Amino acid sequence: MLFRPQLPTAPMPSAHIAGSSPVTHAPASACSCQHTAGPSMAPRRQLPAVSTGAVAAVLVGGVVLTALLTAVAVSAVSVAVAAVVLRSLLAHQRHR
Repeated sequence: MLFRPQLPTAPMPSAHIAGSSPVTHAPASACSCQHTAGPSMAPRRQLPAVSTGAVAAVLVGGVVLTALLTAVAVSAVSVAVAAVVLRSLLAHQRHR
């Protein structure tokens, strides 16, 4: 029910608008030309059902991957800071 919402049907107007005349359509005249039918609508396919376990697995996987990405980023920053500090210390020793 959550993934397949039921849309309400629009009610037909039953009130007559004052000052308007009813619309009448003339019947189509028969002609000798050959008419072809337009493309038919393809039947709607049902969406696959999604279980709660699949949603939970996707969420847990996303959290784990986000945590791994954060760990890699923090490690890269700490290695970069350590490299800058070591370079600074080694450069300072060379100038003595």
